[in-house]
Amino acid sequence: MNRAVAIMAGALTILLLAFIILVMIPSVNVAGDPPPKGLKPYTKQEMRGRDVYIANGCLYCHSQQVRDNIWSTDEARGWGRPSVSGDYYYDNPHLLGTMRTGPDLINVGVRQPSDTWHLIHLYQPRAVVADSIMPGYPFLFEEVNEAKDDDVTVSLPPQFAPDGKTVVATQEALDLVAYLKSLKRDYPLEKELK
Repeated sequence: MNRAVAIMAGALTILLLAFIILVMIPSVNVAGDPPPKGLKPYTKQEMRGRDVYIANGCLYCHSQQVRDNIWSTDEARGWGRPSVSGDYYYDNPHLLGTMRTGPDLINVGVRQPSDTWHLIHLYQPRAVVADSIMPGYPFLFEEVNEAKDDDVTVSLPPQFAPDGKTVVATQEALDLVAYLKSLKRDYPLEKELK
């Protein structure tokens, strides 16, 4: 019985130390840091788009963290500078992601600033990236016979366009595009990464 208590106490001590070292100390270190000067809070539309991003599971295939050159080739891929804790100041929850089935998106707003490109990509990814394995999200769009004046239409290549219909972006699609375009971490950092 005494041996079981000692093992349990040892295990709990190790867990407590790991929690302090891996969670508490880093939290205290960055707790008072202000956001980087170039980082802006999300707008209401971008927050709605972030919710669409989460609801559709985009974070399961895309990360939002550029790793340091020591560990990866992210910068060589054109994904931007390595991420720092301040890049996520306004993110709650953080959407770092672990999978890289698709490219990292933390700087997709810099790489792809076009609404049109994003809308086409969301409706039919292979219309803009021939070998993409990303599923399309046509449920974020409506196929109508005739678009209204205030509709945002999606100009698809003929082989991807529905016959006799016009593709119109829903508000959810427009919000998601606004969120993706807000992912820009290209501002200069005050402190150099060591």
